[in-house]
Amino acid sequence: MSIDEKAIQDLIDERDIRKLVARYSDAVTRNDADAWIATWTDDGVWDVGIAKAAGRDAVLTTWQKLMGHFRFVTQLPQSGVIEIDGDVAAGTWHYLEIGWPSEGPGTLTIGHYVDGYARTAEGWRFSERIFRILYMGPGDLSGSPVGSPK
Repeated sequence: MSIDEKAIQDLIDERDIRKLVARYSDAVTRNDADAWIATWTDDGVWDVGIAKAAGRDAVLTTWQKLMGHFRFVTQLPQSGVIEIDGDVAAGTWHYLEIGWPSEGPGTLTIGHYVDGYARTAEGWRFSERIFRILYMGPGDLSGSPVGSPK
């Protein structure tokens, strides 16, 4: 059995997109704005429910504003599914996010991203990330779910 070039390219692309998701989460955890915005296309759209921005500058400004409300945030990406179609791709990723606001107790957020990716001269980048919140509340899960995984 031989492996064709498209199958090999698909494996490389999927690996690179998985690395993109890891770099995104790592940048959030380290609160590294330069590394975080480097994961985006120039015309990227970011929608996290409580805020939405389009275009690299607006996306970065919105992220910095939201991150400014926290002492520390860590993102833990879970499973992900990626569908590649040439120079674009789509994916979904399940996430746990633990945050310690500037004031008040820590929070746990459970949700998933619906992503669009684009191949650029610098490699794969997010063209769109939409976060759907399933739970946001105390870390002991004593709050109520706010969404559905559908």
